[in-house]
Amino acid sequence: MDLRTTVERAQRLQQLHAQYKPLVLPTVWDVWSARTAAGAGFPALTIGSHPLADSRGAQDHEGQTFEEVLAAVRPIIAAVDVPVSVDLEAGYGQDPADLVAGLTEIGGVGLNIEDTVHSDGGRVRSTQEHAGYIAGLRAAADDAGIPLWVNGRTDLFLHAEDASGVLDEAIERLRAMERAGADSVYPVGIQDNDDLLTAVTGAVGVPVNSTAHPVRHDLERFRRLGVGRITYGPLLQIALTDAMKDMLGPWAP
Repeated sequence: MDLRTTVERAQRLQQLHAQYKPLVLPTVWDVWSARTAAGAGFPALTIGSHPLADSRGAQDHEGQTFEEVLAAVRPIIAAVDVPVSVDLEAGYGQDPADLVAGLTEIGGVGLNIEDTVHSDGGRVRSTQEHAGYIAGLRAAADDAGIPLWVNGRTDLFLHAEDASGVLDEAIERLRAMERAGADSVYPVGIQDNDDLLTAVTGAVGVPVNSTAHPVRHDLERFRRLGVGRITYGPLLQIALTDAMKDMLGPWAP
């Protein structure tokens, strides 16, 4: 994809985040799901690492190489005329500049970056290390002249036995990501907890991303709680899996 188109799509993604509160980005994994979601009227999409891996018979948690992910994502981005963001896990061991270069070369205009480094034993980056990586992404995107949307993710709530017990640490981490240049922040694992979502959305000045289930969750609730961005993670693919089983069940021998 040419640089001008990539820049235009990146600018469009920025505009959409300002226009919609929250902006819903269906999480897709192949050309069919991307075209289906875009055809349903969604103005932007995200590609999830978990559903992408499942669709390819690979493992999530950086079970694919960065090159394999780019090769799989390229035709998905090319198949639709809307901005596409890509979940790049913890960066696949790439330097921020190389991560940005690889993504934008195939037309990706946003990325999700998490602090659990699965390729390094599943360790969690420190607050400053993760913020530093995000700062590197921001600098690389600026150098390339592309307003790449950076969605900074933390898994602190996901790893904690008591999510409320890590709230202060998580907020500190989210604020550090915001200062480093993250356009939105993504505290994973609290989509069903009104109190934690409210605490987080009130603590940062950028949109807060929440995971949602397309059937079990309610858009108006997320709007009321101040959530600025919604993605489905693996939950759309899981919902379709359940529906497919229900449809096929009566036909099984």
